[in-house]
Amino acid sequence: MKLRYTAGARDDIDLALAWYERQRRGLGLEFLDCVETAIALMRDSPSMYPIRYSCFRCCVVRRFPFSIFYTIEDDEIIVHSVFDNRQNPSKRPS
Repeated sequence: MKLRYTAGARDDIDLALAWYERQRRGLGLEFLDCVETAIALMRDSPSMYPIRYSCFRCCVVRRFPFSIFYTIEDDEIIVHSVFDNRQNPSKRPS
């Protein structure tokens, strides 16, 4: 199944990666590895994760307080947000 990131999802990842890297060298790459592991699981079984908000499925990232919100459209997974769970929930994708 194809995978596509929205511009907002790419920005989410870039911001989190930079923030974690500033906290400790290498931590940003650990974050990225955990996101990539979650994405790989989503690609293997995209329907495994429940619809949690509006029309978005949600996959929680291991070790980090982030959730990946995505939709399945035709034969494509679209990642809409890599959401920092510490944010106000009203900032989730809509």
